[in-house]
Amino acid sequence: MAEGGTFKFSAADGYAAAFGDIRINLTITGAGDFKARLIRLKLNQLEAYWCSEDLPRIAYISLPSERIVLSFPVDTASLICEGVALHDGDFVLHGRGQCMHQRSDSACQWGLISLSAAQLARYGKALTGREIPLPHATRILRPAREETSRFQGIFRQACHIAEARSKLIEHPEVARALEQDLLHATIHCLVDETDDDHKTRHHHAAAMARFEEALNRHVDQKLKLPELCAEIGVPERTLRLCCTEFLGLSPTRYLLLRRLNEARAALRRADPSTATVAQVAREHHFLELGRFAVTYRTMFGESPSATLQRDPRT
Repeated sequence: MAEGGTFKFSAADGYAAAFGDIRINLTITGAGDFKARLIRLKLNQLEAYWCSEDLPRIAYISLPSERIVLSFPVDTASLICEGVALHDGDFVLHGRGQCMHQRSDSACQWGLISLSAAQLARYGKALTGREIPLPHATRILRPAREETSRFQGIFRQACHIAEARSKLIEHPEVARALEQDLLHATIHCLVDETDDDHKTRHHHAAAMARFEEALNRHVDQKLKLPELCAEIGVPERTLRLCCTEFLGLSPTRYLLLRRLNEARAALRRADPSTATVAQVAREHHFLELGRFAVTYRTMFGESPSATLQRDPRT
């Protein structure tokens, strides 16, 4: 059955979990309490998401191998995908099973369409008379303004119905009509486009995927940059260049922010009657408690002890 609704989040991990088979690892890069709002529409074979976030962040996104995913900024969002700044009307067509970095440098809104590869192939050929080639890596698409405007209007209408009249989505004929409209608009954007495609970006994306894999393998260890570069097979200069391009940060700054975000999530989950700030800090390789507290307060606008004592529902 089709379904739609609006969800609000005050923690990055809960928000990331709402994307189902699309796995998202969020690293918050700005001070304050993270808040997000998600309009989600699940139809027969197509899913649509309208995402609103109030803090800058870096997202490492892992996509399912059996789905085609299209992402795009909504309005004038400050969205950067694999080092490319996206503008209103741009689309990102992702390869199946791809992992990629997306970041925002301020509050942002963005959208996402997910559909089965088989459905895209079938409808694409029926509508255009030819096969739609599926990408092996990220492609930045810039369709004609007319097609972009048509897609944006249909996407907004579908999300507003999911938000304001979610029960209406459960009617088969309504769900079918919305899915047809979204499919047609999406396919026309894919076939009427110019491709901003750079081989260098694809090589850098592969290096960044190995970088994230290495971080996940050593999640319980404090890594040194030379060892990390040796493991992923790139010179330190190249890794620094890739991190600046994709993350807007140096590798060491990104590592620090990831550990701070993980420590914050652990403090929010912990029982204040049994856990201590020192214990959580040590578990995340912060051995100097005073420096950790100062860095933490600078990053999140509150002390680690305040986070520990806070009601996890807020």
